[in-house]
Amino acid sequence: MRPPLESLRILEACVSAGSFARAAERLCLTPAAVSLRIRTLETELGQPLFQRAGRRVVPTAAAAVLAGRIRAALDGIAGALDEFQAAMPPLRLTAPPTFASRWLAPRLSRYPSVGTSPIEVDVSADIRDPSAFDVAIRTGRGGWEGLDEYRLAPVEATPMLAPSLLGTRTLNGPDGLADFELLPHPDWDAWFRGACETPPALRFAMVDYPTHELDASAAVAGVGVALLSPSLFRPLLEKGLLIAPFPYVLTGPAWHFALMRADDSRPAPRQLCAWLCERAHEPA
Repeated sequence: MRPPLESLRILEACVSAGSFARAAERLCLTPAAVSLRIRTLETELGQPLFQRAGRRVVPTAAAAVLAGRIRAALDGIAGALDEFQAAMPPLRLTAPPTFASRWLAPRLSRYPSVGTSPIEVDVSADIRDPSAFDVAIRTGRGGWEGLDEYRLAPVEATPMLAPSLLGTRTLNGPDGLADFELLPHPDWDAWFRGACETPPALRFAMVDYPTHELDASAAVAGVGVALLSPSLFRPLLEKGLLIAPFPYVLTGPAWHFALMRADDSRPAPRQLCAWLCERAHEPA
């Protein structure tokens, strides 16, 4: 009966690390667990693998040769996996710019790299034809014909501005926003209604930026008050670059969705959509 591959991997780690303790640290195991596994492996192989030299353990000549062969085999497995993944067609993922940079990128860096297709990210505010993507991140209320939908996060919005723009003034209520220029956003009226306020006579900035990321940059520069997602732009709030003076956050009814073609039977797109859903409630 051949010993388990995991036991052989531990042997190789002990030989290359030069000690059970360092091998245990590399393998995220306890030294006692490593020592027990080596003793079990010696029993299974019917011969000692290490000799004690003072406080050190030294591999036998046969164990050193075996460890070298194991390392070559493990490298061969890793190379085979790399070649296999390189041959897999990439998943085409399209997403709008702000969501891609603020939500998707920090999480996508943690996507499992073993046994999964490489991912090509297309960042665009334009709606792509379903034939042009495998997974799409889009915002709406759902009901896209021919597409399976995975809810990721609701769309949120609340006023944000730079501390320098506020200066010594105070905002005692939403009507105080009449004293500032607002960056154009289609949900200003909805936010005021949700805040139980009748919109005062508001002044809007002349430039209508095409993405929320640019709205945020303009707000940080003190150009005006932006209506932004506190979830997506939490880092700017935590750093004090922007402040959100009101507790009310407009939430929904639109959501951010991961979409894939309903007739796509491949497991990879569905696996990615499901993984994104699992990450939806985790911090970036």
